[in-house]
Amino acid sequence: MVRQTVAGKVEGVDDSAGSGTWWWKGIPFAQPPVGPLRWRAPVAPSPWTGVRQAREFGPACLQNGRLFGPGANNRYDATIAGTLNTPVGSEDGLTLNVWRPASAAQQLPVLFFIHGGSNISGYAADPVYDGARLARRANAVVVTVQYRLGVLGFLQLAPLRTGSDTGEDSGNFALLDLLAALRWVQANIAAFGGDPGKVTAMGQSAGAINLLALIASPLAQGLFHQAIALSGGISLAANLPPESLPTLLPASAYEAQGRALLLHLLVADGKAADLPAAEAYAAGQTDAQLADFLRAQDARTILATALAHRLTVSGPIPDGTVVPADPIAAIAAGRYAKLPMVVGITRDEGKLFAPFLTLFGGKPGIRIDDATRFRLMQDFDPDAPAALGVADLLDPSYLPATAPDTGYDAMTGLITRRFMEASRDNLLRTLQTQQSDLWHYRFDWAQEPPPWDTVYGAAHAFDLPFVFGNFGPSVFANAVNSRANQAGRTALSDAMMAGIAAFLHTGDPNAAALGTAWLPWPATLVFDATADAARIGLR
Repeated sequence: MVRQTVAGKVEGVDDSAGSGTWWWKGIPFAQPPVGPLRWRAPVAPSPWTGVRQAREFGPACLQNGRLFGPGANNRYDATIAGTLNTPVGSEDGLTLNVWRPASAAQQLPVLFFIHGGSNISGYAADPVYDGARLARRANAVVVTVQYRLGVLGFLQLAPLRTGSDTGEDSGNFALLDLLAALRWVQANIAAFGGDPGKVTAMGQSAGAINLLALIASPLAQGLFHQAIALSGGISLAANLPPESLPTLLPASAYEAQGRALLLHLLVADGKAADLPAAEAYAAGQTDAQLADFLRAQDARTILATALAHRLTVSGPIPDGTVVPADPIAAIAAGRYAKLPMVVGITRDEGKLFAPFLTLFGGKPGIRIDDATRFRLMQDFDPDAPAALGVADLLDPSYLPATAPDTGYDAMTGLITRRFMEASRDNLLRTLQTQQSDLWHYRFDWAQEPPPWDTVYGAAHAFDLPFVFGNFGPSVFANAVNSRANQAGRTALSDAMMAGIAAFLHTGDPNAAALGTAWLPWPATLVFDATADAARIGLR
């Protein structure tokens, strides 16, 4: 299990008797971005002598705790409920993980997965992202990666600019991390049996947004060769119909947020009594002095300050260098990597974003806080008679859930259409003007036991367990996976993994296990299942 990388040897685990794979975890692809390296382009890891153990996941990148974060122990466990909105993880988080089939096969296709989490949370050790089953079923090498999050990953601020040609002046530090990880794959994956000339990058949610930014970025050309973008987009408000919710904000929004964060940190540190005084203080400092001040701040203080003042918007910054100022316009002009691409979405995307209902003048859709919801899901028995009802979880203003126009289904449907579908349509229609090797799916499976079938349905991210073949334990597993839906759920997952396998190997997702031809966009393949069997069809 010892493999030679550019930086040194790593030793993984022979799990052939368990998962049928070999794996290596927690491999650094960059130095920890701390001290003078905070808010700088990633630097190659320092070489080591001897053999480095690669048996455990590296620490999650520093983030404020959410349902989708790592809790206090760098893994999914009960501590997640107690760490919400408090810093968890470490700045020393730039690591990746590799799984491959336990065989002598070489030059296997590579899947490079970018996790989601609104670019403010998430971690590669999330059990949903375990790559063993997919690596074995797809006969491929699976790589999962971590990248800087929140204002540590995306911060555009004049005092941090150095004139470097590394792209760091863009503020897109997280994207630079992903580029460094992709370069690691190019330099090292052959030692793990992977083919560096056949890399498929896949991202979900924020991971898909980041992937699409890379597809449009001149810095990423040649680092991957196919793409799978799940529930993401790359559209500015100007690209979308009125009342849509964009998936990309202009660079000016990030510049304003970065300036506000600096001023609030100056106040919190006692350098100024209030924001006007902080402005005056900053005006009397050089850029180097302000940069030193920021890098000297405790990272947890930075995250807490950003959270306290709602300065947490995070994502690709369309600076015009690392990311085009208008990526959709760049794609329309053919200035992007034209790669075979699969784009996926779920039918009920908006049900995971029920708090967004406040944008329409209503109350948050879910009436309980996240800690209570987490504990309810963990204690839920999916095979017992339901002890919960929708009224225990949903705000009464959205009940009955099926009420036309005002019910929970209709209102979360507005979020689906104005947020995810609007950017999806804009992306696909633009790509279609440039390429034909483009496939689309919609995930409709909603066989959860009540009341979660109403609360979540085919919600955002609920296709991920099917893609990876991992149904628990994880955040939503108890609420979703029952013995009653196991047969259909497993059959659907098998078919979805078969389609991914075909795409990794051939650049075309058609596979016999789908039971039907998957035609290019504008056709849509619908993934669904009954309690007992997969139900897949073209529409």
